[in-house]
Amino acid sequence: MNVADGDPLADAPDARFVIPRERLPEGFAERLLAHLAEPSDTPAEPRPAATAVLLRDGADGPEVLLMRRHRGAAFVPGAWVFPGGRVDRADGDERALAGAGEVPREPRPSFRVAAAREVFEETGILLARRPDGGWAPDASVDPELEAWRERLMAGSHSLADLLEGESFRLEPDALVHAAHWITPEAEPRRYDTHFFLAELPGGGTARSDAREMTDLTWVTPRSALERFTRGELPMVFPTVRTLEQLADFGSVADALAAFRERIVRAILPRLVSTPEGVGIVVEE
Repeated sequence: MNVADGDPLADAPDARFVIPRERLPEGFAERLLAHLAEPSDTPAEPRPAATAVLLRDGADGPEVLLMRRHRGAAFVPGAWVFPGGRVDRADGDERALAGAGEVPREPRPSFRVAAAREVFEETGILLARRPDGGWAPDASVDPELEAWRERLMAGSHSLADLLEGESFRLEPDALVHAAHWITPEAEPRRYDTHFFLAELPGGGTARSDAREMTDLTWVTPRSALERFTRGELPMVFPTVRTLEQLADFGSVADALAAFRERIVRAILPRLVSTPEGVGIVVEE
């Protein structure tokens, strides 16, 4: 969020965003202060991760899917986020991209596979095509795909197994590379995360899995930002910044076309302590 007159960041004018202390994981602010006083020579190694911003056209313009993490989650508890998670070793299985055609060069394919897998696990939406070219059904209407969803969640099978078993093919180009965020060095749990945009397949219905998320909502980026400002949708900085970048598009097609032309560069924010919480600084 941009700093405005009266913003509580008067003591940290270079910070663009503050996470209030009450929204931080237990002990995080204390660890941050200790890091700032005596920075570690060996920050935690970022784990590869992928996030997908699902979009659909609504009456008031493009809408995004936001999901709320459990308050007991280890990472950003209680925050509203886009579907996503860590890149698993199985996401590098070459079978996942069999028959998918040309795969965009950046980032490496495992991030795209992970993004598609996380979307399926967390929402039941499968960004894959049937042999006849139509989109795969979603798990809410297909019991067999719901069974596959359970297998993936349990770790007994991979997305490559699902695609091969059902003769589906992944649509890697349906995932448009949008951003690359690296968690600040002060955090003990760090991720090297690639963000993607993807349009909700026609007629698809997202349904959250209660083991990971407590709720979901479709909302325009502008409305989400207004609710965030009122304290109704707690979110972390990369989510807010993505919503800001999507707020002015008139359609999903316009947003996807614009992001396809963008050059994505890695962003490594740094953290500062403020009276209200933790401030985030992005060098731009």
